[in-house]
Amino acid sequence: MALKVAIVGLPNVGKSTLFNALTQTAAAQAANYPFCTIEPNVGDVAVPEARLEALAAIAGSKEIIPARINFVDVAGLVRGASQGEGLGNQFLANIRDCDAVAFVSRCFVDDDITHVEGRIDPISDLDIIETELMLADLESLEKRVVNFEKRAKTGDKEAAASLALMKLALAQLAEGRPARAAQVPAEEQKGWRMLQLLTAKPTLYVCNVDEASADQGNAFSGQVAARATRDKAKSVVISAQIESEIALLDAGERAEFLETLGLIEPGLNRLIREAYALLGLQTYFTAGPKESRAWTIPVGATAPQAAGVIHTDFEKGFIRAETIAFDDYVKFKGEAGAREVGRLRSEGKEYVVQDGDVMNFRFNV
Repeated sequence: MALKVAIVGLPNVGKSTLFNALTQTAAAQAANYPFCTIEPNVGDVAVPEARLEALAAIAGSKEIIPARINFVDVAGLVRGASQGEGLGNQFLANIRDCDAVAFVSRCFVDDDITHVEGRIDPISDLDIIETELMLADLESLEKRVVNFEKRAKTGDKEAAASLALMKLALAQLAEGRPARAAQVPAEEQKGWRMLQLLTAKPTLYVCNVDEASADQGNAFSGQVAARATRDKAKSVVISAQIESEIALLDAGERAEFLETLGLIEPGLNRLIREAYALLGLQTYFTAGPKESRAWTIPVGATAPQAAGVIHTDFEKGFIRAETIAFDDYVKFKGEAGAREVGRLRSEGKEYVVQDGDVMNFRFNV
């Protein structure tokens, strides 16, 4: 699944530094001036998954293959971006291509790094970004709605259904709320996604703090956390500068450095996991001598749908799924042990896969 999360924010809030740390490269230039990121950088990142190590040790796997997610480093937006200010609509299009948005807010004070608005106010920064995205959505919908109204009058049912969703979004935006605030029935979610609205995308707030605040956050990140609670969203505290340093260390040095900072794991691990969960995703595993692998599926996926992620033939010819809960796989030392105590289950087409299931599919094509 080619999943993409856009890293969005005003200039000089630490987006490119964060991206560099995520990808453990220096692909994105991080400099103290606006628009240092001209073309969007895309980084393919492994989703941290400690359970894979345990599975591989038990199964004697030669290779470990984690799930992956893409992060897109989008150039800094500024006030008026929806009208072409700064680098404008070019980068709004980059966001439109993504599945979710991570809003990076500056939650640190540093006189050597200028702020495009001349002050440190993360909530105001978030408001500016959200406003620009809402204005872009308004413009997009207003251009399309006229055509869909004409088509709906001719009896085009698909156009009428899309038009109803457009008007639902327009009503939210007119009230100053993002499109994601709308209540959309489950059966209309596919049509809703097809509108490709910037403000309908799942959102994560990332608080970029100074080194001293990396473990507990600060007053600025506290404001953002409160905003996230209000918006029924999630927030993550992270120090992009620290993370960029951690990314250059080997495993031993990294553990020692984290301990000195009072951190259990890199903040990037939390960020990646939150982004993964934000998209409504979960993981199931396959394990064997060749490899232990994490597979990405939507929460609520059935066993045949999960099989289809490996190969479409697996879904078409699905017979059953031999399934072991992760805890049982570990407790009973693998498939043979789980089978002996009756913890290996044979699940059919209606089975809803649970996060952490270890699965082996039987199929016939």
